[in-house]
Parts: sequence; structure tokens; C-alpha cells
Amino acid sequence: MLTLYGYYRSSAAYRMRIALNLKGLEYRQVSIHLRDGAQFAEDFGRINPQHQVPTLETDSGDLLVQSPAIFEWLEETYPEPSLLPADPLGRQRVRAMAAVPGCDIHPIGNLRVLQYLQRELGQDQEAVTAWARHWIELGFAGLERMLAGHPATGTFCHGETPTMADVFLVPQLFNAARFGADMDSFPTIRRIGETCNAHDAFERAAPGNQEDAE
Repeated sequence: MLTLYGYYRSSAAYRMRIALNLKGLEYRQVSIHLRDGAQFAEDFGRINPQHQVPTLETDSGDLLVQSPAIFEWLEETYPEPSLLPADPLGRQRVRAMAAVPGCDIHPIGNLRVLQYLQRELGQDQEAVTAWARHWIELGFAGLERMLAGHPATGTFCHGETPTMADVFLVPQLFNAARFGADMDSFPTIRRIGETCNAHDAFERAAPGNQEDAE
């Protein structure tokens, strides 16, 4: 059975739970408590050399890191149901939309960045929250323009079934709520998020439904 090392509130681990659920794959979870610093333990360093989550351990014991690369491995290893469109232009669009939360928003708003702002740069919680909210709203502004009115936008980000774009979007919507982002300017994103969160695979992956939720 696959093993996912993650944390209930980790955006990157959340993506992997969604993808695994959409693929219909069985997996067990091992919680790495990021706020307690469990990721820096020597034993976990042998599992993930960056001391980050997620790590996906395969049935053969291979250790896979970095959520975009894990996603692509899942898509190639378990091609049905596909989470990428069949056509090259569609795949490019979906990957580009996934990159907005995955590359533009998440890396500068994750736990270690926010902790650095507080501990090393002396910013208070209000400033840290404003930082996270600013980058979420800026990223969502661009993504909303990519989605709104595009002929390929459907019930989900691309068409009528979930894709990589939805897998990466929904965890960032969770963060948007945490940091009080103003979603009124992003009606298409909000609609898609509501649709996704009503889907069983997304609901089961939600942070509040994990055994290590606090």
C-alpha cells in the first residue's frame, strides 16, 4: 500500500490526498507535525532530504518528493481516471493554472516563510497575515482572469471533471479562508471551489477530516 507522509494543514500534502482520492487509490498516512518541528528529525531527513512534506512511499519502498513531481508520477503510473486533458493545449492550460497556487502563491506563504517573517524579521501576526493574504489575492486575480469567460472553463477549472488545476486550487482556497482573503473579486474561483468541496474525493481530503486535525 502507498504511504503518504504529510500534515493535515500542509497545502502540498492536501494536494496529494485529493489526487490519490480521485485516482481511487488506497493509502495510509503518517503525520509529520510541522508546527512541532517533527520534519527536522534525523529519521525523517532520511525520508525527505528537504525536511518537508509530502513524501509518498511506493509499494516497492521508493520515496517520492515534491508534490508536482509526485502528481506526474501518479498520472503516469495510474493513468485512469486521468487528471490531465487529452490534448496538449489543454494539458498546458491545466498545468499553467496549477502553477499559480503551486509556484506563485504557496512557496512564499508556507509555514517556514511565515515563521521566518516572525522570528527573524520581527513581524507580528497581523503583518504575517497581511503578507499571506496579499500574495493569495494577487495570485487569485491572475487565475480568475485565466478562468473567467474561457471556453474551456466548465464545472471545474477545465471541463466537467476535476483536473490537476482543481487539485492545486482547493488547498489554496483553504489558506485563503485561514488568512481572510477577500474572495468577492474571484467569483469563478469561488464557484469552482464550492463545486470541488462538494465532491467526495475533495471532502475526504479536507484538513478537518484528517486524523491529525487539531
